[in-house]
Amino acid sequence: MKEIVLDTETTGISIKEGHRIVEIGCIELENLIPTKNKFHCYLNPERKVSEKALEVHGYTDEFLSTHKKFNEIGEEFLEFIKNKRLIIHNAEFDLGHLNNELSIVGKKKLSNEIIDTLVLARDKFPGSPVSLDALCKRYRIDNSKRTQHTALVDCDLLAKVYINLIDQKEPTLNFQNLDTETDNQNSSKVSYFKKIIKPSEDEIFKHKEYLKNHLKKNYF
Repeated sequence: MKEIVLDTETTGISIKEGHRIVEIGCIELENLIPTKNKFHCYLNPERKVSEKALEVHGYTDEFLSTHKKFNEIGEEFLEFIKNKRLIIHNAEFDLGHLNNELSIVGKKKLSNEIIDTLVLARDKFPGSPVSLDALCKRYRIDNSKRTQHTALVDCDLLAKVYINLIDQKEPTLNFQNLDTETDNQNSSKVSYFKKIIKPSEDEIFKHKEYLKNHLKKNYF
């Protein structure tokens, strides 16, 4: 299954106050493993960045004015996320802004399946801090690069947090057709299976003596 870890940065919080998206970052996962496919862009929001937002991401009006507008990248973005589940931390915020941008250019709202990692975290750790930084700390994920909120850095961290939240710290190994693959790789070492070691007669005797001397009562 392909999923998209998604994050946005904006000029401010409220859509009603006319705030717009200034950055979109997406990282594709396939069976929970990041692929080389990414989508990233800075956007000219056609308005000023609020002081609070500037403190968060550091993107100035001068910097953003040199980049494309949403209507110039909208189709490419929609094609990238098409038919893929979206993984977002605090999805209500990002989806609200994305749907607002789509509405401005006459496009329909996103209909992708959504997983909100903020909701997952609140369910799993009720009453505990569930910000991205807090979850990185809980799962011992290095977030030292996150000096400011930038979309791709946040996506990378969120991908790692997501895998931990759903208790899949490592991708599941697929042993389908293992026998065929093993025959074709006789020279390679296969370390997936544990070797069965039979105890010696001496070890069996010592084991019985231990049970006799130390487990005087047999409850079974």
